[in-house]
Amino acid sequence: MIEIRGVHKQFAKGERRVVALQDIDLTVAEREFVAILGPSGCGKSTLLNMVAGFDQPTRGSVKVAGEEIAAPAPGRGVVFQEPALFPWLTVMDNVVFGPKTLGQSAASYRARAAQIIEQIGLSGFEASYPAELSGGMRQRVGIARVLILEPKVLLMDEPFGSLDAQTRTLMQELLLALWERHQQTVLFVTHDIEEAILLADRVCVMTARPGCIKKSIEVRMPRPRSIESTTSPEFNTLRRAVLDLIREESVRAAMETERA
Repeated sequence: MIEIRGVHKQFAKGERRVVALQDIDLTVAEREFVAILGPSGCGKSTLLNMVAGFDQPTRGSVKVAGEEIAAPAPGRGVVFQEPALFPWLTVMDNVVFGPKTLGQSAASYRARAAQIIEQIGLSGFEASYPAELSGGMRQRVGIARVLILEPKVLLMDEPFGSLDAQTRTLMQELLLALWERHQQTVLFVTHDIEEAILLADRVCVMTARPGCIKKSIEVRMPRPRSIESTTSPEFNTLRRAVLDLIREESVRAAMETERA
C-alpha cells in the first residue's frame, strides 16, 4: 500500500544544506500497522509528511497504492499531535466537516458520523464544543474526523504525545479497537517504545540524522491486544531489543552534536 524507494531529503538552513533523510526504503502492506521510532530530529515526521503529500522528497519516490504522491488527498488521513478542531463547531459538525466540504450528501454522512462517534465513546457529546472537552476527548474527535472519510491509509504523528499517561493508555486501547474494526493501513510515528510495540505489526527504528531505517522488527504477538500484553515476556524481550537500538542512535547523535 505504501512504497518508499530511495528517498533523500535536504533542507536549506541559511547557506548550508541539511540532510534530513538519506536512502529511505520502506514498504507497508495493505492493512499493516507500522510504527516508526527514532531519536529526536531523525526525520520521522518529515517522512510521514511526504507520505501525506505535505512535502516532497529531494530524491526518490513515495507511492500509495501504486500512485506517486503529488499532494494531500482524502484517501490518506492524517492525525496530528494536536487535533486542530474548529472551536466554533460542535463535535458533530467537526466530524462531518470533511464529507460536507467534499459535497457528499448529508444522508450519507450523518449516519456514518453517528456510528463513528459511538465507536470513539463520545455519544451524548455531539452538541458539545471543543472547549468543553478534555484533551483526550478532543483527540477522539480528531480521529473521528479522519475515519469518516474512510481513508485507505491512516498517518499518525505522535497523536497521543501531549496526553497524560492515563489518558494515553485509554487512547491506545481505543486505537487498538478501532484498528480491529476498520483495518486501515497505518503508519504511526512515536517516541514511545512500549506504544509502538503494543500497537504495531512491525516497528521500524530510524538512525540519527540523516535518518534512514536502521532495523525493522516484526511484532509477532497475537491480536487482539490490550494493555495487559505489555506484561508478557515476549513484549519485554522486544522492548529491550528496540531500546538498545534507540540508545545506540541517541548516543551517536549526542557525540556528533558535541563534535559539531
